[in-house]
Amino acid sequence: MDFTPIHETLARIEQDPRSGQSLLLYALVKTLAIPQGGHNYLLAKLKEMEPDTRQLAYGLMELMAQGGYVKEEWQLAEAKMDRAIRG
Repeated sequence: MDFTPIHETLARIEQDPRSGQSLLLYALVKTLAIPQGGHNYLLAKLKEMEPDTRQLAYGLMELMAQGGYVKEEWQLAEAKMDRAIRG
């Protein structure tokens, strides 16, 4: 399983946690990580993403589809994102 998308997302969020692109990715990660939550993320949000951010989002969705969101590597990256967003 390739965890590159979650690591790249973490790096972006840590680099600039207040940017719109970081916040869009963070919201996607949080949504994808909710078990049985229906993964409710408005696809219209993809239009707000820059092309490189959108490609990263697609990678996150693929990783989620492979079950990566239940793995420790995803959960550790998500915890680091939480800290970065909180400041």
